[in-house]
Amino acid sequence: MPDETLTTAIGDWLVDQALAEPNIVEMFEGVCHRLHAIGVPLARARLTWPTLHPLFQAETIVWRRNQGTEFEQFLHQDQVSDAWLRSPMKYMFDHDISILRRHLDGPNKLVDFELLDDLIEQGLTDYLAITTAFGEADPQQDHKLRGIVVTWASDRPGGFTDDDIAALQRIQRRYAVACKTAIQNRIAHNIAETYLGKQAGTKVLDGQIRRGDGQATKAVVWYSDLRNSTALADTMASEDFISMLNVYFECTAGPVIAEGGEILDFIGDAVLAIFPCEGENKIADAVAAANRALEQSLSMTEDVNRKRKAEGLTPIRFGVGLNIGTVMFGNIGVPERLSFSVIGPTVNEVARIETMTKALEYPALATAAIAGKSPHQWLSVGMHRLAGVSQPIELFAANFEKTRQRDAEAAPGETIADVADNAPPEPVQRH
Repeated sequence: MPDETLTTAIGDWLVDQALAEPNIVEMFEGVCHRLHAIGVPLARARLTWPTLHPLFQAETIVWRRNQGTEFEQFLHQDQVSDAWLRSPMKYMFDHDISILRRHLDGPNKLVDFELLDDLIEQGLTDYLAITTAFGEADPQQDHKLRGIVVTWASDRPGGFTDDDIAALQRIQRRYAVACKTAIQNRIAHNIAETYLGKQAGTKVLDGQIRRGDGQATKAVVWYSDLRNSTALADTMASEDFISMLNVYFECTAGPVIAEGGEILDFIGDAVLAIFPCEGENKIADAVAAANRALEQSLSMTEDVNRKRKAEGLTPIRFGVGLNIGTVMFGNIGVPERLSFSVIGPTVNEVARIETMTKALEYPALATAAIAGKSPHQWLSVGMHRLAGVSQPIELFAANFEKTRQRDAEAAPGETIADVADNAPPEPVQRH
């Protein structure tokens, strides 16, 4: 029988957790260890909660005595799985049940869910599921719960006593308060990172939310834009155009993120991103990361377009501009509606450089400051004037070995713009 004083001590510990910024996995592990230590015969416990994330629908933690703790995330699914349909949790939601208990041995044994057979094979003798809602349930949601579900299982002969169950119910209510803090914190970070980017999202959550908050920082700036987007939007079905846009973003924004870049904005069909490089020793690393992202972007586009052509779909073509300089990284807009972005001459120039990829018929162009850090990957295409920039600047075309090989394999009669999947052609001097 758990001592009431010790149970109260666990509740006080959970209050302290709620007032801090708890790690939800460590906190659940701590609750389970403490409950077991005061005499509740826990062998296994599972915490599940719905989340707000572009990839994941729900998250769960499984604790097993003497076996450690596991954290798992469940992807959004278009179709409901058979396992979910046959689960005790689904049964509880459908019948508005907040507590479900099943004896897994003895005269009151009841095994009416497949999951329980698995638990019996693991040597468990009692199963208790408790839901704790954070406010009213939402009937429009599939999970019908804004809160947590915890399943507690024992391997002691006879399972839980009435006192054990009372202690678990009492502790779960207090745990839910601390858990709500942790879950909302995770959701806030998910939303901030999804819509603002990891670095910008962190700054906003740290309190940089006033107009003008920000700082000057040195960065490699990436700007890419889809070719012929207006004509494509006019001639393609909306769903096909949106599908194409998402594939294009995967080919451009995806490699940028993979190489540590920060996506700041999707401006229609354009991608604005930065690779911060404060400190002279980090500039070369940032340029190298941007170059790797560009090479991967062109390679991915080649593979994608090969499949699109085989399926009779319009190939994806885009231009990329790269520049480096000091930018203002912070909040702009009006107090009621702000955007965390970058501004400054470097940003204006990179957009103009990307525009030049159309006129010069190269998929990617960069400034001398970029090319100078890796001259073997860029070749000069001469001095050019950029709209709104007083002095002409020298531009450089990407010279990745793989894209040069693709260009050499182009069919006779193809123009530079028609070379398979935007491969850069052999550079020529242009004035």
